[in-house]
Amino acid sequence: MTNNRKDHASPTSDSRDPLITLKSVTKVYDMGKEKVHALRGIDLTIHPNEYISIMGPSGSGKSTLMNIIGCLDTPTSGRYEFEGELVCDVTDSSLNRMDDNQLAGIRNRKIGFVFQTFNLLSRTSALRNVELPLIYAGMHRRQRIERATVAMEQVGLADRSSHRPSELSGGERQRVAVARALVTRPAIILADEPTGNLDSVTGQEIMSLLDELQERGNTIIIVTHEAHIAEHAHRTIHILDGQIAKDELTENGRDAAA
Repeated sequence: MTNNRKDHASPTSDSRDPLITLKSVTKVYDMGKEKVHALRGIDLTIHPNEYISIMGPSGSGKSTLMNIIGCLDTPTSGRYEFEGELVCDVTDSSLNRMDDNQLAGIRNRKIGFVFQTFNLLSRTSALRNVELPLIYAGMHRRQRIERATVAMEQVGLADRSSHRPSELSGGERQRVAVARALVTRPAIILADEPTGNLDSVTGQEIMSLLDELQERGNTIIIVTHEAHIAEHAHRTIHILDGQIAKDELTENGRDAAA
């Protein structure tokens, strides 16, 4: 399988410094006597403010790719740079990588995660859930509340800040999750099947919110198996058998590049 992406496929300018660069990235899992090759030599460049969807069938490697981009996992071999900083460089003869604390620092400060299952604490308020990343970062309480309040306003839920997740609709809970991803003012938002637990109308509302965030300057990467969700992005990366099978502009991406 070859990567048939042409140089002009990205809607961003090649003159800008990349946000993310992956070179010859592989991931192999040891499953007893068997080795599972989840990624087989991924070359990928992502620029600031890109809006990207990653698609592929179950077992294709798309979730593994997202985990590596999100510093939740590390490559078996290859090189990963984030904002020009070396995250990991693994060859047969050497290993140069960030330690666990450095990786956690990137996850906490630079990457906002949105998951299909919301991952909210049920016994605390929406505002407190949004504050959590800032608590882990050691931010002063007054500043935390100010930042979390702004994030709740960004997702249109300022009037629901005191409600617990059980008192919110599915769409509202996902908006809280998006606010939590935004509160650290990250370089990138990674959304893993963000509409998977929502009905079609509510899912469209969440995608419209992600569209707005990208228009405001956020870099958005969505992992999805649904074509109509992927079409919201400007660029779709198709993963098959651990390789990039296709890297192309969507209709929205062609409109943005025109």
